[in-house]
Amino acid sequence: MKTALVTGATAGIGAATVRALAGAGWQVVATGRRADRLEALAAAFDGRVHTAAFDVRDADATGAAIEALPEGFRGIDLLVNNAGLALGTKPAQESSLADWRTMIDTNVTALVAITHRLLPTLIERKGGIINLSSVAATYPYTGGNVYGGTKAFVKQFTLGLRSDLHGTGVRVASIEPGMVETEFTLVRTGGNQQASDTLYAGAEPMTAEDIAATVLWIATLPPHLNINSLELMPVSQSFAGFQVARKG
Repeated sequence: MKTALVTGATAGIGAATVRALAGAGWQVVATGRRADRLEALAAAFDGRVHTAAFDVRDADATGAAIEALPEGFRGIDLLVNNAGLALGTKPAQESSLADWRTMIDTNVTALVAITHRLLPTLIERKGGIINLSSVAATYPYTGGNVYGGTKAFVKQFTLGLRSDLHGTGVRVASIEPGMVETEFTLVRTGGNQQASDTLYAGAEPMTAEDIAATVLWIATLPPHLNINSLELMPVSQSFAGFQVARKG
């Protein structure tokens, strides 16, 4: 039985990924900050899901949680780097530096730290890494500033890992979704439910389950196949034109 570790598993894509993998017979280490949500998630899977509550930005807590994994969950075959967030909707010149630092600490620093920690095991087991990036890594939008920059890092880090892990058998993929209806907009706007409802109204966005199914598909491909990067959007979403500032 293979084992996956999923970060940011308390809601949205992370929780859906735990359900998809565990439902397909995997053992899963589900991590996140909210222990109650993790425990409720694990309760449905009869011991196949082990929970570890910690803030992924805390390197010491991350290391301690990995060291404390039960014997049956220590052999990680798949790391799903899902934990991440967007904060704020303002242009760069009006943004909060604290928000920027939180995004960098979560989306970049924490991701590379847990990846570095698990690389020896993943190499030993010829496992896989799936990083959750975003279409924001490629297409800029107003207010996306540091969030887009962090996701561009994740995309490029994935490609760099692929190059460095050449010959080890470890697979590395970047999933780059467009609009997915989760708690993403609530977090980004500080809990503005109306803004979230307005964004998704009539758009038929993707769901967390759509992305989780994609994770499972990549994870279960034959071992000689690697998905380098995969960009996906709902049919309702495409590409806007360039902005032009005109003189009055």
